[in-house]
Amino acid sequence: MNTLGTIDRPLTHDPKKQAPMKPSTHEPAGSAIPDFTTAGATGSRQNRTREMQLIPEALARAHMHDRLQEAEQERRAMRLATARRMQRRAERASMRARRALAMAVMQ
Repeated sequence: MNTLGTIDRPLTHDPKKQAPMKPSTHEPAGSAIPDFTTAGATGSRQNRTREMQLIPEALARAHMHDRLQEAEQERRAMRLATARRMQRRAERASMRARRALAMAVMQ
């Protein structure tokens, strides 16, 4: 094969830069090809085998991407909750200080 990289060590981990996993367009869609050559069938079979071997990697990559997105979303939610909690605490401290000042002025 003349493709760079291997299954275990692909040239790139970016799914957008990898070869698309789609059936070849130069072959008919039927199960039997009436006028095929052995070399063409072998090359096609090898290509399908390579693509089949790469499918789990693509699925794992997509799964990891989803997990990372979920983790980032959860971190953002936690930061937002912490910020709101600190804002409420600051508002309560501000109200206490206002009350203390009002009590000091009244006396």
